[in-house]
Amino acid sequence: MQKKGIGDVGPLGRLLIRGEKGHDIVPELYPRAGEPVVDKPGRSAFANTDFGLLLSIKRVTKLVIVGVTTDVCVHTTMRDADDRGIECLLVREACAAAEEDLHRAALDMVAGEGGIFGAVAGVDDVLRVVAGIKEEEK
Repeated sequence: MQKKGIGDVGPLGRLLIRGEKGHDIVPELYPRAGEPVVDKPGRSAFANTDFGLLLSIKRVTKLVIVGVTTDVCVHTTMRDADDRGIECLLVREACAAAEEDLHRAALDMVAGEGGIFGAVAGVDDVLRVVAGIKEEEK
């Protein structure tokens, strides 16, 4: 089976092309009115976007990272965030790569060397922390 590249036709239209169904945000995560959307043209959410400025204005120092592809775009964004002094947590089940072994290797690289540019956690761990924060706010 030949792998598909950017612009090739897939089940959701041309791969990674703006305006195609596969490029859109899934309905469950669609932004609310007024929420900023960072439409990244490359691998990192920081490259050629206003993402870094948006985080700086809000004084964000920690990110929870999800997305595709774990081994390319997610990794690149995490590394760029780390270079900017932003701590990152990668959610294991909320990321994916074209191949499972690449996904696992990317997770191992983040967790390796004591979390040199981030940390990895499961979605259940993240949900428990969020629930605890909500309880504290009551």
